[in-house]
Amino acid sequence: MADCPVARSVDAVGDWWSLLIVRDAFDGSRRFGEFQRSLGVAKNILSARLKALTDNGILELAPAGAHNEYVLTAKGEALFPVIVALRQWGEAFSFAPGEPHSKLLDRRNGKPLKPLEIHAADGRRLTPADTEVHKLS
Repeated sequence: MADCPVARSVDAVGDWWSLLIVRDAFDGSRRFGEFQRSLGVAKNILSARLKALTDNGILELAPAGAHNEYVLTAKGEALFPVIVALRQWGEAFSFAPGEPHSKLLDRRNGKPLKPLEIHAADGRRLTPADTEVHKLS
């Protein structure tokens, strides 16, 4: 198993379909059919990704009447900053100026979120140049 947390995280989340499933779960999707309609993914691919996300503890099955629903676990909800970071990166670099796209808004005031920043324990804003990885020997 890799000693890099990024590699292990990517292995646990899987692929881009899995991240889009997690995104849709944050947006309120809970049933297989909701995910399938939103994503337009083949049912066999969706089944495999939902199983992997469930096996990795990111989603869990919860009974909902005659059906089961997929619900984010605490581990899944902890992916929220990852989804927001990908969204904000996409907003900044994947659209032409003025090109319309969906927006993530604060429910309380209807305003866009402030861009995510990385801060040191003492509150300083950090850039990649301010950090280093200590690898295992």
